[in-house]
Amino acid sequence: QVQLVESGGGLVQAGGSLRLSCAASGSTRSINAIGWYRQAPGKQRELVAAISRIGRTNYADSVKGRFTISRENAKNTAYLQMNSLKPEDTAVYYCNANGVETLNAGRFYYSPSAYWGQGTQVTVSS
Repeated sequence: QVQLVESGGGLVQAGGSLRLSCAASGSTRSINAIGWYRQAPGKQRELVAAISRIGRTNYADSVKGRFTISRENAKNTAYLQMNSLKPEDTAVYYCNANGVETLNAGRFYYSPSAYWGQGTQVTVSS
């Protein structure tokens, strides 16, 4: 069992930055890949970024060049640095751990597991 707790959300103006954290506890020795997802009102939950245990990453096209995912394995923590935020980034952000990892033509893909955090609200004002 893995427990995930997100933090770092808040209200920010367009163009601003936030850094989200995802702290894992429980059976942390088994944590492999981690994904950040978001869900805006009335929309489906979508993958924002994912990172494998050895640092392979994958980003949604909408956040490439603005968001950076990273992790500190020794602290069982993953981060999502979000820069140049836009109003359309407004959503509840969730982290997910130990999903299905695949490699295709050298690119890393991530599908979620049943391990979710409670989410953290990010609101970007225009």
